[in-house]
Amino acid sequence: MKCPCNPSKQYEDCCKKAHQNIQSVATAEALMRSRYSAFVLADIDYLQKSHHSKTRPSKREKEEIFTWTKSVEWIKLDVLQSTKNTVEFKAYFYENGSLNVIHENSFFEKEDNYWVYKNAL
Repeated sequence: MKCPCNPSKQYEDCCKKAHQNIQSVATAEALMRSRYSAFVLADIDYLQKSHHSKTRPSKREKEEIFTWTKSVEWIKLDVLQSTKNTVEFKAYFYENGSLNVIHENSFFEKEDNYWVYKNAL
């Protein structure tokens, strides 16, 4: 299977490693890519684990995110730029027959010795 975050790579050689062991993620960009793949695969447990404890969605929000991720068709991810702690990206998806894009500059930091998503800037 091609990796959702980068179709030129195989999932097993890319985001699967992060999904199986979040501590293996070396950079904020790698974490962001693994989170995009988790959205595509509806891996809500990984999304929760990779989200900062202070900004992590509640159990009710987790269920809503799961339902939403299953209701859209993910198209592609474009990473526009990244720094040590930020990643600007566009994630494209179809929802109700319309092409949509999430354009975000995300902030990441380490918590419990691994990278996590904290918030959008």
